[in-house]
Amino acid sequence: MTDRARDTPSILHGDMDSFFVEVELLDRPEMRGRPSAVAHETGRSVISSASYEARRFGVRSAMPLARANQLCRHLGVLEPHFENYPHWSREVMEIFRQFTPLVEPISIDEAFLDVAGAQKLFGSPIEIAHQLRARVRQRTGLPASVGLATTKHVAKLASQRAKPDGVLEITPERTLEFLHALPVEAIWGVGAATARALHGRAIRTVADLAAEPVASLRRIVGEANAARLHDLSHGRDAREVQTRRVEKSIGHEETFAFDETARDVIDREMLRLSTRTAERLRAHGVEARTVAIKVRYSDFETVNRSRTLAEPSNTTQRLYRTTRELLDELWSSSRGEPARGVRLIGVRAEQLVSEGSEQLGLWDDDAPWRSVDQTADEVREKFGREGLTSARLLAARRDVVDPRSLEDPG
Repeated sequence: MTDRARDTPSILHGDMDSFFVEVELLDRPEMRGRPSAVAHETGRSVISSASYEARRFGVRSAMPLARANQLCRHLGVLEPHFENYPHWSREVMEIFRQFTPLVEPISIDEAFLDVAGAQKLFGSPIEIAHQLRARVRQRTGLPASVGLATTKHVAKLASQRAKPDGVLEITPERTLEFLHALPVEAIWGVGAATARALHGRAIRTVADLAAEPVASLRRIVGEANAARLHDLSHGRDAREVQTRRVEKSIGHEETFAFDETARDVIDREMLRLSTRTAERLRAHGVEARTVAIKVRYSDFETVNRSRTLAEPSNTTQRLYRTTRELLDELWSSSRGEPARGVRLIGVRAEQLVSEGSEQLGLWDDDAPWRSVDQTADEVREKFGREGLTSARLLAARRDVVDPRSLEDPG
């Protein structure tokens, strides 16, 4: 893409509004307009998504349901149907691709679009943004907000300011005015720790950040972050829309409805998480050099353990056996059983490499498992996720309340 093409705000960021809530409201239209949130009706449940009516009362995602009920006593609770969200995500992404093939999904409910080459067919970028929102609403019944800018960073910020159900265009001449009025936390990648460090130096707005010398920023946030934050605060972002994202890691987590102490239950859920993680590895055509687990206890202490494999793998059984070995090591002092209640578990595949890019040893221990996984993938492709699964995963399971175990839509 040439610099001239970016003289107009031809990068769009499409972001679905309260996605989980809106999907549930398709089947519960009588709840529309009322404060509502997606959550399991359990004591441990947290809010997965809140409607804008509920947000006016202070209800937010990741908030415990008990706290949300205190803030909004007439809150409507919508039981989540996580299996439906990937379907609607695919529908939305397909509508995006009707306007341009240059679509980069970045989560289940948002994506970047490069519409510079679509203007002869659909009009100016702002006209495309309005058409896109209208088509999503018409085809799915779901609301979306769209931000337009000359860079991905500003387009994403614009879509946040356009919510709910709106469009905001940031032209080149308005970019710095728009950016510099924002709090420093709005900058992509500025988390709580970085914000505290910046606040400690009286840097509270993006204008403050832009005025800070790079040498000073290096002392506050480090070498790499200093250059990035300085560029973003001045509206500079050279990243283009990528139709295929390179995953740095792939994983899933689940939160138990009640603190879990039974090792057989934990192992079964580790198998479920390993299965989904391995499926995604194979779908992306990558293998993992490292397998990691995450265990969060009832007192919120969180422990991470990882192991580098002798050879990269994307087989379900290799991931699962490695997670079990890591749990055995973690709980070796208590004979392989958790000494206290477990609140959350997670599996993550890290240090990803292209499938088959590394030469196997003389013996391929994963060969029988690869054949099983290939057959399972073919059956699932034809008959859906429930077409074939491990017998152990047919057992009744505890509710999980963490939406991060959803599949990636890309």
